[in-house]
Amino acid sequence: MRIDILGVEAFIAIADQGSFQKAARSLHITQTALTRRLLGELAAALVEIQETGKARRGNVSIACVPTVGVQYLPRIIEAYSARFPRNRIVILDHASSGVSEAVLRREAEFGIQIGGTLHPELASVPLLEDRFVLICRDDHALAKSRSLSWKQLQSHPLIFVGSGSGNRPLLEAALSKRRLRLEAQYEVQRSSTAVGLVAAGVAAAIVPSLAIQQGAHPRIEVVALRDPIVSRTLVLVSRKSSSLSPAAQALYDMIRKV
Repeated sequence: MRIDILGVEAFIAIADQGSFQKAARSLHITQTALTRRLLGELAAALVEIQETGKARRGNVSIACVPTVGVQYLPRIIEAYSARFPRNRIVILDHASSGVSEAVLRREAEFGIQIGGTLHPELASVPLLEDRFVLICRDDHALAKSRSLSWKQLQSHPLIFVGSGSGNRPLLEAALSKRRLRLEAQYEVQRSSTAVGLVAAGVAAAIVPSLAIQQGAHPRIEVVALRDPIVSRTLVLVSRKSSSLSPAAQALYDMIRKV
């Protein structure tokens, strides 16, 4: 509750003196000032109680890029659900551009997407850096490497994300600066598909590190990539013109803290 020290003193004085008039005299204020102060404190406390109650029961709809839902978001959702067990959560997994559209169309109250140029009606808050890595099965020729340069991948068949993914422009821009060109023998739209192909031994793949769920594929090896180090920034996006519901605000705040 928001009742401060003076508010507590006022309540104690009333209890001790037995009346507003005597309590006001002991605090060296007028009875009118005392009454107004207590009404203000109680109103603020009531608002806080109401907001907390709303956060404990409500629906939340968020949008995110698919890799966020693999290993980053689940532990936060678990903690949120433990705190607000009655709240229903809808997760819309889209490509980065789809996340923005879902938030703009109010299908989602906020979203997590790849940072970059945003629609003018959206605001963003940086969340984390997610580095691109090479994944391959443990019997692949590159599986024993701890790190590799991008140039060392040129002679190997690779699985790349397609143009529909927000990851593709980032990779192309970073590699073009070094005049590196990698030919993708296989192209997918989602990193989860690439992980499945790697697990089956089809080829090695370039994916964000968040795409790998720890322990889910024991035969998949993760190799760091350097020269250059390429990463993406994930951001929280929301509409500038509207505030989040109490239930959504609670989840938003938990994500920011993590």
